[in-house]
Amino acid sequence: MAKKNELPALIAALVFTVALLGGGAWWLRGQFFGDGLTLPELGQSVGANSEDSGQSGAEQISTAGADGTSGESIIPGPSSADKQAGLEALAAGDFTSAQQAFTAALQENRNDPETLIYLNNAKIGEAQAYTVAVSVPAGSVVNPAQEILRGVAQAQLDVNQAGGVNGVPVKVLVLDDNGEPDRARAISSALVDTPDVLGVIGHFSSDTTLAAAEVYQAGGLTMISPTSTAVKIADIGDYVFRTVPSDRLASATLSRYVSNTLGKQEAAVFYTGESTYSQSVKSEFTTELLSSGGQVVAEFDISQPGFSAGRAVQAAKEAGAEVLMLALTVATADTSSQIIAVNQRSLPIVGSDGLYNPQVLDVGRQNALDLVVAVPWHILSDEQSPFVQESRQLWGGDVSWRTAMAYDATVTLAAGIAQSPTREGVAAAIGESGFQTAGSTGAISFFPSGDRNQPSQLVKVEPGNRSGSGFDYVPLE
Repeated sequence: MAKKNELPALIAALVFTVALLGGGAWWLRGQFFGDGLTLPELGQSVGANSEDSGQSGAEQISTAGADGTSGESIIPGPSSADKQAGLEALAAGDFTSAQQAFTAALQENRNDPETLIYLNNAKIGEAQAYTVAVSVPAGSVVNPAQEILRGVAQAQLDVNQAGGVNGVPVKVLVLDDNGEPDRARAISSALVDTPDVLGVIGHFSSDTTLAAAEVYQAGGLTMISPTSTAVKIADIGDYVFRTVPSDRLASATLSRYVSNTLGKQEAAVFYTGESTYSQSVKSEFTTELLSSGGQVVAEFDISQPGFSAGRAVQAAKEAGAEVLMLALTVATADTSSQIIAVNQRSLPIVGSDGLYNPQVLDVGRQNALDLVVAVPWHILSDEQSPFVQESRQLWGGDVSWRTAMAYDATVTLAAGIAQSPTREGVAAAIGESGFQTAGSTGAISFFPSGDRNQPSQLVKVEPGNRSGSGFDYVPLE
């Protein structure tokens, strides 16, 4: 009887997979997904995610040239002629020519944050500067990497145009950890060994952050992650912070929505055992739902051999699940889309920020309607803020929560440097109980753990035109 019931779901999964393979190439053609606006020529890799891990052999990393003077871009693919000319001029120490070339490159493509960072660095030239670094997974997931770099570039521009930090401009080093914990660890070691670096924005995933954070802690170098949410990051030490709320806050928000708004008590959770982030979300959501009087009646690890979205959704229903919770990642977007497809809106679906993904809208379409996702911030909730107004002028479109959190991480480091421009001083200033500075979303402050003191918010998939797919994420009231 069970096999008979799951046959339609299996057929749907097969049809979906064929459609996905046919349409995947179209989606991979350079999507920019800030908060919905599609812009050209901004990133071509979708894979790994805010929360994805990889492995590589031990390697030695040098920070020399990471300010753009290496003459190379970390973004995959060819650079424009003007951008390449700017990189070559910067490498040659010709800062005037570099500024001219980067300015021309931005006129051609103003959505390239790496170019803006190198332009800002070229304006500094050989003058005194305070140096910070940012590490992104450009080699594996260029879209999120670009989102983070936009926040850093915008903050660097704001700080330097306002006169710098106590009159001294901020220079930014840009490094690619490729989403790999081993490489992130090597980068952290190199940054710790670079005395001029006073702080780091990064890393992207919880796995890369956890790999690097212990090195930063031991080396006394402040790290602020704008995107890593795993709860265990808070336990590493007093040089580790993040401007994104932890999974605990996001899971509590989702749990309250399931219990109070949907009126559901029984949930099935989908996660991947290959991601620290995913396991963290699963654990926190399970705990929060239990405290609300509900329970998780089934768990499915999508990384297990033989996992079938159709069979799993059917098993969830047979276990009595009233709602599906996807504690999944950007890297597992294909599986998330399969689950959404075979469910066909028969059960409500909620998810963590890994579900905030253009592929979910573009592939899920009607089946993704009413999906609710917890995110740190959404632009439609804060449209009148100076940050939003400036970002739209600067980038020509809407930016994502990753950009906002990266902006906040950068201005937080600048505020710490303003109080005491030493590594020890920066950490002490930011960790002070009364620390507060203005960010993209309002005041930035931290709990003693180094976690951001800010709640998550919920967005819902509804019909709309902002993403270009016919569906958008819209804040819930």
